[in-house]
Amino acid sequence: MFHENCSDPFSLRILLTHSPEARALYYGERALAGLRKLGSVQLHEGSAPLEGDALIAAAADCDLIVSYRQSPGPAAVFERLPKLVAFLRCAIDIRNIDVPAASKAGVLVTQASAGFVTSVAEQVFGFLIDLSRGITRSARLYHQSQVPKAQMGRELKGSTLGVIGYGAIGKEVVRIAKALGMRVLLHDPYKKVKQVPLDKLLAQSDYVVPLAVATAETESLMDARALAKMKRGAYFINVSRGNLVDEAALARALDRKLIAGAALDVGRAHDQMPEPALARRADVIAHLERHLIPHAHDPTNRDPRFLRSRVRHELLPLFEKMSPRIVEHLCELAEAMGELKAPPTDSVPEIWEGQRLGRAQRTELARALRDRNRAARVPLAGGKIATIDLSTRRIVLIEGR
Repeated sequence: MFHENCSDPFSLRILLTHSPEARALYYGERALAGLRKLGSVQLHEGSAPLEGDALIAAAADCDLIVSYRQSPGPAAVFERLPKLVAFLRCAIDIRNIDVPAASKAGVLVTQASAGFVTSVAEQVFGFLIDLSRGITRSARLYHQSQVPKAQMGRELKGSTLGVIGYGAIGKEVVRIAKALGMRVLLHDPYKKVKQVPLDKLLAQSDYVVPLAVATAETESLMDARALAKMKRGAYFINVSRGNLVDEAALARALDRKLIAGAALDVGRAHDQMPEPALARRADVIAHLERHLIPHAHDPTNRDPRFLRSRVRHELLPLFEKMSPRIVEHLCELAEAMGELKAPPTDSVPEIWEGQRLGRAQRTELARALRDRNRAARVPLAGGKIATIDLSTRRIVLIEGR
């Protein structure tokens, strides 16, 4: 079921939980090659999601788990894996990870950066144009050898777009909407930005797009009451999380013609898919291939830096549980990314510039970091010794000149 990439017992041991299909589509060879530079990578070769006892067994000797979104991190994972140092989620959503349990066990939890902002924002406007012009409806009829009846479409320019949530995706959607000449209404009680009450947004918007974070507070944000307040003839678009919408209420609103239609690429079905009953409706556009192209993009598919940057920024909290060899790997990685800086003087940079950390240097850094020392004495070329302040990562003294 699993494949070992390397047998070196002292290298960083990493479990990648993606299935072969998910690995090919969402992770990619470039990211995998970058991961392998950090240590021994153990791959999941099964088609089913790796979770529960199977995940714990697979990660028994691992320092890091690089987790696909279908591999939850419950408390048992952190309680039963004493060697585990970090649980890195290849997605923004970490709701199925027990972060308090991880913290109690001293395990770092990270999430991917929002690398799919552009693609999700583009998806929104693809949906807006499709709903406004009846593209999917006409194509469906043509595919059935029928000729669609001509209907009046709607231009986006001059229409009103209501955006609920002003995070990274919300900001990009607003930017594009204004560039297209749309009027934008915004609601986000946690942002200091010009906005309107939610009821006003719902009543005046031709298109409503919830982009709020899925939390207990936003659960079923778009319920029967909210949908009933929407402008007649308006369209509803959800590309955020299925948890934001009461799908039964959405179906009733469509049945009653309270809204003109909806577009969904998320829902409450398995793996955040739209409910099949909703997806089959003629007045709904459903992105049914989301399980193959989640939001049309995944940041890990093009760039493994999410892992490297997390290791760099969270370097110190990890050392207490790591072997010296593992710390050496991380020190080398941090140095390669510019974590160690020369002091602001004229006398030292030419000595340090261009010099990579060798094994002896990394070993000294590893020992100092693991022992929580305030400084490390690192040998340089020509018999010189550099004293590095570990709190600032700066060389504060060079001896033996």
